[in-house]
Amino acid sequence: MQTTNHLLLVRPANFARASETVADNSFQEAVSDETYSAVAARAVEEFDNFADLLRRAGVTVHVIEDTPAPVKPDAVFPNNWFSTHEGGTLVTYPTFWPQRRQERRADIIDYISEQFAVQQHLDLSPWEDREWYLESTGCLLLDRKARIAYACLSQRCSLAAVHEWCELMGYQPITFHGYDARGEVIYHTNVMMAIGTRDVLVCLDAVRDPAEKSKLTESIALSGKRIIGLSLEQIDQFAGNALEAVTPDGPVWIMSSAAFHSLSEEQRDALLEPEGMRILHADLETIEQYGGGSARCMLAEIFLNKP
Repeated sequence: MQTTNHLLLVRPANFARASETVADNSFQEAVSDETYSAVAARAVEEFDNFADLLRRAGVTVHVIEDTPAPVKPDAVFPNNWFSTHEGGTLVTYPTFWPQRRQERRADIIDYISEQFAVQQHLDLSPWEDREWYLESTGCLLLDRKARIAYACLSQRCSLAAVHEWCELMGYQPITFHGYDARGEVIYHTNVMMAIGTRDVLVCLDAVRDPAEKSKLTESIALSGKRIIGLSLEQIDQFAGNALEAVTPDGPVWIMSSAAFHSLSEEQRDALLEPEGMRILHADLETIEQYGGGSARCMLAEIFLNKP
């Protein structure tokens, strides 16, 4: 399965407060002490509206409250520290920024294990001792049917870690380097790329190396998926940070309102071509501006069976 109906979100307690990640995330703006309280309150409001939108659309939403201490400014992005896979595997990951390692909460793993059938917990966090970093589905864009893992290399996504993960999980790695409109290294693959059951949203202009671009394009084509190309300006609006999910009323693409409005009418029509497909979008402006991530980053997929 490429998509799921079960999505886990973490409601932020200290959103963007003294976040380390602003150092290598060119999409993120630092929060001043003077504006922090207002920014944090707006982020919670955006989060609640987003979760409500998903519920009303028929998505099964699991909301976990962030803990006030220790302070975890990026906790609203749980898809960066764990992933789940059919067959009962839960994986936890090595993160580059030490501050983010505190997001790996045993109680969240316990919750998932109580609600779903976890057969194996693969803990890769000790890779941090080797300086191997791999921030889950932020770094790994998974074509689950074709068993291909696409990864944009950065200090948060180590080449050795990608290859080792693929060896462990039975995937083929396709790696490349990506750069945003400012020439900065793209910190996570899911900023520039999203994989659905039929379509792949991807900014090929971000891949400067012709051989890497050719390899990426060919792999997507051979998988049978259609490329919907994004511009560098569109990924600045988080158009690549989207996720396809399934509901009782059919499939949905989930993205922010900024992403939705950056798409052309032709691009929207292409995404809506499968019968019954809908696009859900919510205002996530504060989370995008001060968190440097958007809708997809907020969604951790659950591909586990019920016990």
